[in-house]
Amino acid sequence: MLSQYKNIQVSVDGSKEADLAFSKAIAIAKRNHATLEILHVIDTRSFQNVSSFDSAMVEQVSKDAEKRMKDYQARANKAGVTDSHYSIEFGSPKAIIGHDFPKKHNIDLIVVGATGLNAVERLLIGSVTEYVTRTAKCDVLVCRAKEIANALEG
Repeated sequence: MLSQYKNIQVSVDGSKEADLAFSKAIAIAKRNHATLEILHVIDTRSFQNVSSFDSAMVEQVSKDAEKRMKDYQARANKAGVTDSHYSIEFGSPKAIIGHDFPKKHNIDLIVVGATGLNAVERLLIGSVTEYVTRTAKCDVLVCRAKEIANALEG
């Protein structure tokens, strides 16, 4: 018997891999008649390093994220996903993507890109995707862009 997913979480950050993950999550949600939860996490640690904390900057980041998420939801609806929601969370991407959000929304599949936007952060604190695949309590699908996968193969 094949697994049927009911609540699918896709984490997006504007990267190529996140866009690929989003496309795959749409296909899976349609096939399973599942709810698609589109998640973007604003890493609050990036604001801690700003010497003169500016609330206008946080507001702008939030507005940009809101616009991007509405665009993602419109794409999902246009593609035929009948039940989609988006969320913008603030905090640690690892904890939110891997534990907090899935628990709160009864997620049974997390779809993520292989890498995100910030290569420096990945080197310093480790990959969010790697952490999620090791610690999530549900299935995780990692999507890799073809160009990157081909480069890794040789």
